[in-house]
Amino acid sequence: MVNIMPVSELKNYGKVLDTVGPENPVFLTKNGYGKYVVIDLADYEAFEKFTKSKQLAQILNQAEKSGTRPLSEVAAELLK
Repeated sequence: MVNIMPVSELKNYGKVLDTVGPENPVFLTKNGYGKYVVIDLADYEAFEKFTKSKQLAQILNQAEKSGTRPLSEVAAELLK
């Protein structure tokens, strides 16, 4: 179920936070348009891992297409 609330609901933030759970974010609107998302910490950590994995896959794909790259260059990109 999609949970959408106006940002003004944050006046009673406890109510908003009570509705947030794993795989159950709360979308906050401002002036009728989507503006913010409140998500569970586990969901955020999973998103971060996904993002890092996607970046790594792109770097490896680039390296495969271009041949070889210096280790220092690859390490610098991975450590960003």
